[in-house]
Order: sequence, then structure tokens, then C-alpha cells
Amino acid sequence: ADPFGTMDRVTVPDPIDLVVRVLRPDEYRAARDLFSVAVHHPPVTDQQWAGLESSYEPDRTLGGFVDGELVGTAMSFASRIGLPGGTSLPLAAVTDVGVRADHTRRGVATALIRELLVSVTEPLARLWASEGEIYGRFGFGISEWGGEIVLDRRTAVLRPDAPTGGAVRLVSWDEALKVLPEIFERTGLARNGAMTRPDFYWRQQRVFGEIRGEFRRIAVHRGPDGVDDGFVMFFVAGRDPHRLNVIDLHTANPRAWAGLWRFLLGVDLVDEVRAEDRPLDEPLRWLFTDPRACRVAEVGDGSWLRLVDVPSALAARSYRDGEPVVIEVSDPFLPANSGRYRISVDGAVRTDEPAGIALDVSALASLYLGGTRASALAAAGRLRVLDPAALARADRLFDADVPPWCGTFF
Repeated sequence: ADPFGTMDRVTVPDPIDLVVRVLRPDEYRAARDLFSVAVHHPPVTDQQWAGLESSYEPDRTLGGFVDGELVGTAMSFASRIGLPGGTSLPLAAVTDVGVRADHTRRGVATALIRELLVSVTEPLARLWASEGEIYGRFGFGISEWGGEIVLDRRTAVLRPDAPTGGAVRLVSWDEALKVLPEIFERTGLARNGAMTRPDFYWRQQRVFGEIRGEFRRIAVHRGPDGVDDGFVMFFVAGRDPHRLNVIDLHTANPRAWAGLWRFLLGVDLVDEVRAEDRPLDEPLRWLFTDPRACRVAEVGDGSWLRLVDVPSALAARSYRDGEPVVIEVSDPFLPANSGRYRISVDGAVRTDEPAGIALDVSALASLYLGGTRASALAAAGRLRVLDPAALARADRLFDADVPPWCGTFF
């Protein structure tokens, strides 16, 4: 679900007596309803709540109370994230951030996010931002970019040398709840920036489809070896054109990848196939006899990352071989992170050496997975260059073999 809570961009001079605390299990549904209304959906039904209740992990949902009334909420769930070099770290996936409409812009979400960040044990946090100007002030930065892909079904003809083999079948939700986690676990953290999905994630998708009025269907690719190696979740909507919308597509190999796109283009009564947040390096256009049948309609920010524990996060990923660089990090939201860090091929450690570049923790979040270069941030004034030689060194050290991509919307 899309975090929506920090609409209080400017705190007005109207102080409130706000109490932030961990919610009890019997308060979870009230928190869910508050969030639903904040994003302009009705409260969930009993049936929908039955599919969502298990997503609330113990001691990870916060509520903000004024005069004993719940006016805001935020939660997270435990995951892991793949890092450059093939390592991974625990991740707090932040979601369901909502503030009641009559209490926005009064610091409620700021207090909730602050408490959430100091209470999670994971060194990294991630969310999907509802608006681009909100979360940077809490130390989150754009960690990757994704493209909205549009395929013209009339001209999108696969080349004869496109990968083939195996078969695609439609599956029921009951089968999907068993098969999809198994496929995803095999592809899992193979990509820089990818994250694991808890068991409840799959059940949520069915409920979210009902809430949004989407008739979601699932197709699974099985390879010639008899092993399921890819899946796609989609729905068809609209009239003139009829649009097939891809929600989730993950595969273990090129054969499954090409097979699922071939299947999608063969669905009847469809004029175009559209997929949001696909990796920008996905070689989709090269599948077609006419590469122009595939176009990127829009490029937008993907998930936003937050280094909750800067020393641990910097030490966990690998760096390219190159001259060391010292970075000076400022983090007014979590001041213990502030300081200088020496980055080299051997890792990252705190240091008293002079810094070559200085940046805030939100800019560091954009740099961290290799999705944005230090030189780009410097050109935009997002970091200060204290030593001209340091910029090229940072570009080299933080570079990643594969651009980051989360691939999991929550």
C-alpha cells in the first residue's frame, strides 16, 4: 500500500497533545481503516480484513492519539534487501502511513516516522512515496527508477529467434498462493535492490484487487524440465482501448520471461499491454521485430530508501576497486549517524580523516545502491565537493554491476 501520511508538510502553530505508542492487536483494524480513508478508500469489509489481519506483525504498528482518539498510524514489516556484491541486509518495509484529514499538517506523521525509525532493529528502511517532496526530510532518498512500458499489441510481434520452450497456464488463487512464493524464492534477492516477501504478501494481493475493483488473474510459466520458473499477475480494464495492466512479473530465466510476454500479447480483446515500474535495463524492445512496438511512456521514482544505521549499512555492501574516499554524512533526524566514513574496496569505517565530499543522509540513500552517481548529485547541488578528486572516486566505488530495482510494491 502506498504510504500517504506525511501530508503535514508545514506544521502550523496549533500545538496538539500527541501520544505515539505501539498498537495492541485489537487496535489494528482501526489503524487499517484510518489508512484506507486517508488514501480515499472505504473501510475494509470483514472479509477483506480477514485477508489483511496477518500482515500486522507484533509491535510494529504505531498509532498517534489525541485525547485518546486515533488520528494517525504507521507500520512496518520485516524483510531483507539485496545489496551490490550479492550480500543482503535486514530491511524494515514501511507502509500504511496515514493521518486523519482533520489532523494533517500538525506534526503527526513526523512524530510517527521518527518513532518508527528509532524503534526498528533493521539497518535499512524502505517505502513507496505518495508524493515526492515528503520523505526526503526524514532521510529517505530515491533508490531506483522504473519505467512504465507500453506495448502496442498490433505491432508487437516477437522475433523468430526470441527464447522459447515450456508452457504458460492460468492458475487459481488457491494454486497461486502455493506456487508464486516458491517461484519468487528462487528469483528472490538475485538482483541488486530486490527484497524478500513475507507469506502474508501474497494473500494481500487478492484483497487489494477486490478493494480496487480489479479482476486479477495469474499465469505461470513452466519450463521444459517441468519446473515452474516465472509468473505474471494482471488485469484488463478500460474500453477503447482495452488495456491489459501488468501488476507483477518475475522470472528465473530468459525463456520464462519471453514466454510470459508472448502470453500477455496473445490475450484476446486487448489493444495494448501496459506495465508500470519495470527495470530500465529490461531488454524488452529487443524481443520484437519492430522495436518501436515497445515504448517507455514514463520514467518515475521507485522505492525510497533510508539508512537507519549508517555504519552498518555502509559496511554491508561491497565497493568497486578504486582509490578510497571519505564522505561526511549529516543526519539531523537520527544524529548518531552523522560523521565521516572512509569508503574503500575493503569496506566502510568511521574515520577522523578529512572528507572529500559532504552530503545528507537522504542523498546517501540515493547513492547507496548505485542507482545514482555522486557526480549527478553534485551537479544538482545535493552534495558538496570538498576535494575535486573525490567525486570520481565516489562514482567508481559506489557503482553497481546492475541498476537497483525493488520489483515489490507494498
